[in-house]
Amino acid sequence: MVLFFSTLFVLNMVDWMTVFKVEKITNNTEKKLGELFWEIFQKTESENKNQLVIHSIDSIVTKICNENNIDRKLIKAHVLNKNEINAFALPNGHLIIYSNLILASENQEELIGVICHEIAHIELNHVMKKLIKEVGLSVLISMTTTNNGPQIIKETAKMLSSTAFDRNLEKEADIKAVEYLIAAKINPEPLADFLFKLSDEENETLSSFSWISTHPDSKARATYIKAYSQDKNVENKLILTQKTWGNLKDILRNK
Repeated sequence: MVLFFSTLFVLNMVDWMTVFKVEKITNNTEKKLGELFWEIFQKTESENKNQLVIHSIDSIVTKICNENNIDRKLIKAHVLNKNEINAFALPNGHLIIYSNLILASENQEELIGVICHEIAHIELNHVMKKLIKEVGLSVLISMTTTNNGPQIIKETAKMLSSTAFDRNLEKEADIKAVEYLIAAKINPEPLADFLFKLSDEENETLSSFSWISTHPDSKARATYIKAYSQDKNVENKLILTQKTWGNLKDILRNK
């Protein structure tokens, strides 16, 4: 008995993540996966290269990162010209925003709220947790170290853009997004309003509202976001000028 419990104590004291270098392997795998997945989207989609679009999104991401002690260099934001209303995160900090999400946002606070939600997924390591759970670490490592056909990489990238995180991870990202917004002195309630709006329209236009299919239970999520945001007394400070916000939407309408 003494030997058993002594052995158990020693085993519990060992940092097995360090011994097996799992964390290093996962980090290296995440970096390579991010490159592979982003390459797929670069080849199959149209990235918006307009300087005002790039500068506007960069200003939003930079402000959120600076006010929340997030390393700005780790977030790589891309705007794709797509008619779907969607945004999602890829491994290694890639943040994908579809142009129609910007157009569907009635105000910049709605867009900023969605961006904060996706940054939260990145910062909380939800992307790799989802991949390891649904695909498996050994398969992910194999994808980055062997000559796998492009089809499996393409299908895995598609999964990240079109399937939901589990409810616990979604709620964790929602709450973290509200905290990001409050720290940046931006009203979090428009994020809840955006979710309410999408949930009201999802039955009629579900095909264009991809953010609904990847982020279900919109009304319930909007309700707890509003509840969590109450009594925070946030002084709403816009990141973009109203002129820039209008010009941004005009450019995307006429692309």
